[in-house]
Amino acid sequence: MPGPVFRSGEAVELRTVEDEDAGFLAELVNDPQVRAGTAMATPVSEADEREWIDAVGDDGGVHLLACVDGDPVGIVGLNAPNETWGVAELGYQFAPDAWGNGYATDAASELCAHAFAERRLHKVSAKVYETNPASARVLEKVGFVEEGRHRREAFVDGEHVDVRRFGLLADEWSGGASDD
Repeated sequence: MPGPVFRSGEAVELRTVEDEDAGFLAELVNDPQVRAGTAMATPVSEADEREWIDAVGDDGGVHLLACVDGDPVGIVGLNAPNETWGVAELGYQFAPDAWGNGYATDAASELCAHAFAERRLHKVSAKVYETNPASARVLEKVGFVEEGRHRREAFVDGEHVDVRRFGLLADEWSGGASDD
């Protein structure tokens, strides 16, 4: 059962990650459709997820479950920020049956609000495989701009693909996702 609500968006609640969420997280990250959009190349067990959960926040990052009606549909996080630069990297994973409902956009928007308003970060960055246009669209709806491309940097499903890099500056932040 997910923990208490940390932030509420229009479509999702962002809740703390608890030990009991290890099963959901292991299923999520091992799902072939989800894994294709991430850097995960090896299986992850519930025990691996429990170990990760125990360390959440130790490095200054923040990771939260995205929930709808109290049930987890995904996870969103800011990796440990570079305190000198004021930059952190955003990442998210959502269950395939939750895709297309605006949950990732809402969760990413809420975490950016947290990053800029509460953490006083200057920039949030994100990376997307060129084979994952839906994820790039999530970032664009939140206000991210593509800043560059790392040619054939990632190895996904047996081929080298480009990694697109996106960024959102605090002074560009409009406070929410666009309807485009």
